[in-house]
Amino acid sequence: MDTTHPLFAERLAQLDAALRTLPDKPDETTTSALQTLWHLAAGQALSIEAATRLPLPELTTAQLLMLDELSAQRISGTPLAHLTERQHFMGLEMLAGPQALIPRRETELLAHAALNKLRQLAAAQGDRPALVIDVCTGSGNLALALAHGVPGAQVFGADLSEEAVSLAQRNAIHLGLQARVQWRSGDLLAPFDEADFHGRVDLLVCNPPYISSGKLETMPTEIVGFEPRLAFDGGPFGIRILQRLMREAARFLRPGGWLAFEVGLGQGPAVLQWLNKTGHYDTIESVLDAEGQPRAFLARHKDTA
Repeated sequence: MDTTHPLFAERLAQLDAALRTLPDKPDETTTSALQTLWHLAAGQALSIEAATRLPLPELTTAQLLMLDELSAQRISGTPLAHLTERQHFMGLEMLAGPQALIPRRETELLAHAALNKLRQLAAAQGDRPALVIDVCTGSGNLALALAHGVPGAQVFGADLSEEAVSLAQRNAIHLGLQARVQWRSGDLLAPFDEADFHGRVDLLVCNPPYISSGKLETMPTEIVGFEPRLAFDGGPFGIRILQRLMREAARFLRPGGWLAFEVGLGQGPAVLQWLNKTGHYDTIESVLDAEGQPRAFLARHKDTA
C-alpha cells in the first residue's frame, strides 16, 4: 500500500483539516504523521524518520479503528513521539516519553559540533580516554550520541529529574550503550562536585532550559501540556541556568577543555557577552542555524600553562 490508497487519502484529508504541526518539529507533516501512526497501528513503534522509509502495511479493520483513535489523540495535542515512544536523533532511534524533553532537530547543531570537538580531543590525547559530562541530559540524547560517536570516551550524564535519568538509562540499554555512559541525578554540576572531576573534564555539554517563565504561558499546549516544564523554564529571563553553567563549568574543565551548550533564538549576542565577562574562556566558537542565528556556543577553558 502507498500514500495514494483511498484509505490513506481519506484519513490524510482529516488530518489536513484538523492537525497543526509545529515548526520546532520540522520532520512532522500531516503525511509523515499519518505514515508513522499507520505503522504504530500495525504494531510497529517507529520514529518519523524510520516510518517514512518503509512501505505502508495493510491494516485489519481493528487496526484501522486503532489508527483512527491514535489520530484523534494526535489531533488533541499528544506529541507524536509520545504516541510512538520513539524519536530519531543523530542517527539513533531513541525512546521518548513525557519524562523528558523530546529531542529536537535544532539540538543536532550542538550535537554535531560537540561530536566533532570530542573527536579532535580524543585524537590528540592518544591512550587517555576523553572525559565527557552532559548535564540537563533529559532523555540522554546528547550523552548517548557522543558515546556512540566516540566509543573510547568516558561519558557521564546527569539531570535534576530522576524520571529523566530513568528514561536516559532505558535509552542506553535500548541502544546497547549501557556500558559507555554512567548516569547521576542532581542539580546541574552538583553530581560531579568531587576531586575526580575538578579540572579534569575534556568536554562539558548541556542543552539547558532557556525559555523565560512568562513566555511558557504563551507556548502551544502540545509543548507545555505534555513535556516537563523543568526542561524549558530558564527563570524570569530565561538565562538563570545558562549563567550558572558558564560560571560553574570552569571548576570542572581542564585547561584547554571545552564547554558546549545550546541557546535560545535571539540569545546569542547576550550569551557571547556573558561568556567573555566570565574571564574563563580564551576561544569561543558559534554554531549557526540555517538563518545565520547562533544556536550553540563552544568555549575553550583558558590554558594557564
